[in-house]
Amino acid sequence: MRMTKVGILAVAAAAWCVCAYLLARTSVPNLHLAGLDQHRFFSAAALRRASRFSRGLDGLWLAATAATFTALGVLAWRLPRSVRAIGLGRISSAIVVGMVVLTTLWFVGLPFGLAALWWEHHWGLGPFGVGAWLSAQWGTLAVEAVSVLAGIVLVVGLAGRFKHWWLIATPVVVAVSAFFAFVSGWTAAAGTESLQSPVLRADVHRLERREHVTGTPVRVEDVSSWTTQVNAFTTGFGPSTHVVLWNTLLDGRFSRAEEDVVIAHELGHVASRHIVKAIGWSALIALPTLWFLAFATRRRGGVGDPANLPLVVLLLAVIGFLFTPLENAVSRRYEAEADWHALNAARAPRAQVALFRNFARTSLEQPDPPPLSYLWLENHPTLMQRIAMAERWRERGGR
Repeated sequence: MRMTKVGILAVAAAAWCVCAYLLARTSVPNLHLAGLDQHRFFSAAALRRASRFSRGLDGLWLAATAATFTALGVLAWRLPRSVRAIGLGRISSAIVVGMVVLTTLWFVGLPFGLAALWWEHHWGLGPFGVGAWLSAQWGTLAVEAVSVLAGIVLVVGLAGRFKHWWLIATPVVVAVSAFFAFVSGWTAAAGTESLQSPVLRADVHRLERREHVTGTPVRVEDVSSWTTQVNAFTTGFGPSTHVVLWNTLLDGRFSRAEEDVVIAHELGHVASRHIVKAIGWSALIALPTLWFLAFATRRRGGVGDPANLPLVVLLLAVIGFLFTPLENAVSRRYEAEADWHALNAARAPRAQVALFRNFARTSLEQPDPPPLSYLWLENHPTLMQRIAMAERWRERGGR
């Protein structure tokens, strides 16, 4: 029996590794992206400014992380006694505990979010518009809260009825994640506007044809009330797919070619089906994570006991923190692939280099951040890596 279990685990581990390898593959050729001197592209003053700004944000992130772990530790210590005294059913108690945990985490993170907003304002990256910032946060908070509570109800319900509940919960959790990823394509685009420039719309159609993603809606979100930084993102998949540009990209600080690079980058995410691949990663990660939660809480009554939910959330936070470098490494591979798509679609390596040089000015990104920041906070390639890719593409003759 023991040999059978070992064999099953070995086969499962091998299958996991194969799936992870396939998901991590990208179309980017093997490029040497090291060796460029950042002083060739950025002034000493710009580098000092970006470094000082980033150190402040890094400090706020460390403080917020410590505060989150502390709050979860206190909840895991004190909340179980109150849960057992509630007198509600298992599912109702789980919903109450989930709401308490979510509310606590939101209020714990609020001062650090406001501090980061002020820090960005202090460095000239936008107004200190607290109301507008809160409104923007609230737009995503409701969807996240609903998805988390749905996951809690699902896991607690299954864990209370089945011994090996994690085998049943994994495909359901992945299906729920896929559903919210699908719906987010429409919710994230709500309140956005269509592109006003006919020239830019023509560029979008041209780039879509080159990347074989014709018909992808490209929308614009007004964020100027709380930031001057530049961003764009891809959301949803299939018929819900949308590309959303922040209006700060279109305020005249960037050339038309640089705007095209950003659009081509986001369309590259669509062409490479990165959101679908992210769902695949959630499937790979969910099974061992849920098994570990069952193992870690079994002597306390298991995940099916609502009193253990604060401990479960604390364990998830620790696991998330420890595996963030791996998650960021995968994200950087996908972002690099989107950059490669942008090079082949926009065919403007000089504009791509200019765009990344401008990011150091408009967002105060560090071109070459220190190792710990790179591992835990950078889910995109560094500016120097992105510039090096454009240089290598040009050296290869645009191939």
